[in-house]
Amino acid sequence: MNPRFPIAVLAAALALSACTPTEDPQAAAAANAAASEQAAAEAAKQFEAEYAKQNWELARAHGDVLLAKYPDSAAAEQIQARYEEAKAKGDAARDLRRTAALWAYQTEPAKGGSQLSAAIYAKDTLDTDGSGARPVRLIFRDHSEWGRSSYLTLERGDFNCYGGCRVKVKLDDAAPKPMAASRPDTDEAIAMFIEDERALWRMAKDAKVIAIEFPVKAGGTRTAVFEVGGLEPSKLPKWN
Repeated sequence: MNPRFPIAVLAAALALSACTPTEDPQAAAAANAAASEQAAAEAAKQFEAEYAKQNWELARAHGDVLLAKYPDSAAAEQIQARYEEAKAKGDAARDLRRTAALWAYQTEPAKGGSQLSAAIYAKDTLDTDGSGARPVRLIFRDHSEWGRSSYLTLERGDFNCYGGCRVKVKLDDAAPKPMAASRPDTDEAIAMFIEDERALWRMAKDAKVIAIEFPVKAGGTRTAVFEVGGLEPSKLPKWN
């Protein structure tokens, strides 16, 4: 074997590589930019398709990807205003689903017909008797014999409202409104009725949040906050 052969092969390889033109950095950058713009345009098409169908959450998801991966693209600039709209409406749709899931509806047999109810727990538990925080519930009831009523229930402690009292009801950012309430003299449930149930129902239909401040036997008052924005009024049709 000729000992000079490897050297000759190496020399030929070096000569060939020397003849191969180097890549133009500007051309490479331009090609990458064009590819990014093309990918951004495809993402924008997906966004626009869902936006046109008013699928706000899916449109927002496509917009999120576009703005995260290609923030400086022409497509990102073009969708910016519609993206902000889709984002706001998508957030609202997601929050409506969340608050709708907070409500529980029941239909039960009752004397003379049936009982329909819509109930929701307060956002936070409250300590109503010094034994620890417990749930507070707001219930709207339509009973075939007893009629319509609205009331709060506790698991522990008691309301200081025997013989009647006034509670403060706050609707979103509005000033608190006093409303008449009463604690029935019964041990069947720890319940306090809010007398103007129709007014409270209208508030629940129109508000996102209702806060009710009520007196307790343990002393002072407590405030239960209910995220009522997901109420389905059709569940209690006679109330509307």
